[in-house]
Amino acid sequence: MSTTERDYYEVLGVPRTAGEAEIKRAFRALAREVHPDVTDAADAEQRFKEVVEAYEVLSDPERRATYDRFGRAGLQRGGFEPVFDFGSLSDVFAAFFGEDLLGGMGASRQRPQRGSDAQVVVEIDLVDAFAGVEVSVPLDVALPCERCDATGAEPGTSVKACDTCAGVGIVRSVSSNVFGQFVQQRTCPDCDGAGEVLEQPCKDCRGDGRTVARTELEVGIPRGIHDGQQIRVRGEGHAGLRSKERGNAFVVVRVRPDPRFVRDGDDLHTVARVPMIDAAIGTTVTAPGIPEDVEVDVPPGTQPGTVRGLEGRGMPALRGSRRGNLYVTLDVAVPTHLTDEQRSALEGLGRELGPDAYAPVEPESLFRRLRNALR
Repeated sequence: MSTTERDYYEVLGVPRTAGEAEIKRAFRALAREVHPDVTDAADAEQRFKEVVEAYEVLSDPERRATYDRFGRAGLQRGGFEPVFDFGSLSDVFAAFFGEDLLGGMGASRQRPQRGSDAQVVVEIDLVDAFAGVEVSVPLDVALPCERCDATGAEPGTSVKACDTCAGVGIVRSVSSNVFGQFVQQRTCPDCDGAGEVLEQPCKDCRGDGRTVARTELEVGIPRGIHDGQQIRVRGEGHAGLRSKERGNAFVVVRVRPDPRFVRDGDDLHTVARVPMIDAAIGTTVTAPGIPEDVEVDVPPGTQPGTVRGLEGRGMPALRGSRRGNLYVTLDVAVPTHLTDEQRSALEGLGRELGPDAYAPVEPESLFRRLRNALR
């Protein structure tokens, strides 16, 4: 049942038009003022419950709207019944103060914490990124200790609440001066903030509840993955202190450069060499491709640097079934070693062809290609 019949706004000392921030400030100030650890007043616990109940309602937009329209009766019809166990109130304070202000009034509030995440790097080839691959990655992680079942205590011995801090991991002192009462707190020196002490630490983990071991992490790398992307493997990271709950493992995938290609997103760029004569009369050349080489048509009169695009012959997209394109730059090769007879034949061909055999080049186009090459 409700601890009081006072109006919730009156309890917190705020107007009915108060915003969320004003309500929070009022709650913080009152909670520190009336908390039983701070004041010796006989009704401190009752007043503290009253403040928390008011905050639970007014900080929740739905409950507050119900209360504003129908009062306490509306809240009760909606199923709201405040429960004032110090565990739940501790959670409320932890959310705002980052500490457990109620720990001294009940059992230990220590909870097993999830372990930290682990990270490992794996290298694959571009062809593996194209097809996807299963890899086994060695990973050194902290695992729950098998000997003590992650408790940190030697089998046959127990864990007990720290006598110094009563199981909360912090010790407090209250001082008074002309400005009022102040609460000072620090990490418990006897349990290092754990809230509990071991009768006898485990021989394997020395009371930590975890041991470091090398594991083999099996990871499926999806097709189309890019260099530097991460894969999260849930629950394969480090175990927490005296906890079986493990963090995640993050596998950073590095894709080795392939000398045949330049990757641009899902597109691939490569080069195919074409002899000068073949470029003049037209031919078909073989260009690098994945998973296999491709045939590229070379039309008669192909100029050096011409790019032929092959749609859907690039890398697969990481999501979906689409593939990027393969762009083949045609490198027209000019002979550099000629015999006298060959040189004479080419000279004769050049005189026979004349300037009209070549495609005209506009200066603007020439300089545009020059600027692109210098970028």
